[in-house]
Amino acid sequence: MKTFIPSPETGVWDLGPIPIRAYALFIVLGIIVAIVLGNKRYEARGGRPGVITDIAIWAVPFGIIGGRLYHVLSDWQIYFGDDGKGFIAALRIWDGGLGIWGAVALGGLGTWIGARRNGVALPPVADAIAPGIALAQAIGRLGNYFNQELFGSPTTLPWGLEISPGNRPADYVEYSTFHPTFLYESLWLVGVALIVIWADRRFNLGHGRAFALYVLLYTLGRVWIEALRIDSANEILGLRLNVWTSIIVGLGALAYLVISARMRPGREVIATPDEPAEPSESKAV
Repeated sequence: MKTFIPSPETGVWDLGPIPIRAYALFIVLGIIVAIVLGNKRYEARGGRPGVITDIAIWAVPFGIIGGRLYHVLSDWQIYFGDDGKGFIAALRIWDGGLGIWGAVALGGLGTWIGARRNGVALPPVADAIAPGIALAQAIGRLGNYFNQELFGSPTTLPWGLEISPGNRPADYVEYSTFHPTFLYESLWLVGVALIVIWADRRFNLGHGRAFALYVLLYTLGRVWIEALRIDSANEILGLRLNVWTSIIVGLGALAYLVISARMRPGREVIATPDEPAEPSESKAV
């Protein structure tokens, strides 16, 4: 008799009158990990302590808003199509639904604003926070487990995920176990974070290349993981929208890595408004 991964009975726990939602809890935990690691890496590169925390005040809310906007716009039928859930449901972020590309785009804008206000350059900040972002995504994906969402096609593999009938797509109600694609993505992102940290140390990455490497590696994983998913999604030429986005963004990251390495080799010197610039050491965390 095979043993599969059971899904939790609930993703919400009541702490008195306050509901604690697993999805939101894991997002917050991921953000904390990203900020702590980002601060440590930025200081190791010669940056001023606490800068990443200050920048996060701008980057985090921008990223959350961007992630939600991307999700709603790319899957607008869920909320505004026939029998859609409606405008209020589109605002219920705790029910799940954050698109990484929107989070990166608007989160990047927030990071730029925060960097400008703190008088620091954006590329070393991006390089410092890259593995932390990957870990934040990995942790946040665990919230999908409690929502019983973002699973893939049916499977009888030992790590198949049991999904309750009410959460199965209409065409798959007769199946009970599915690929836990959220778990695949989470594990892939942990690997991405470790590779970026290693490559940053080994090759002394700078000028945004650690961040570009994170984007490239993530998109490689997202393509095959997305291909396993069976939830409804808009398609272009037979491929899911997120697959096309991953391909385009990944190629852009690869091009940036190659061009940047040729034009600006090595790692930049971090200059702060409070102290003279000193050469950054290659002891990135």
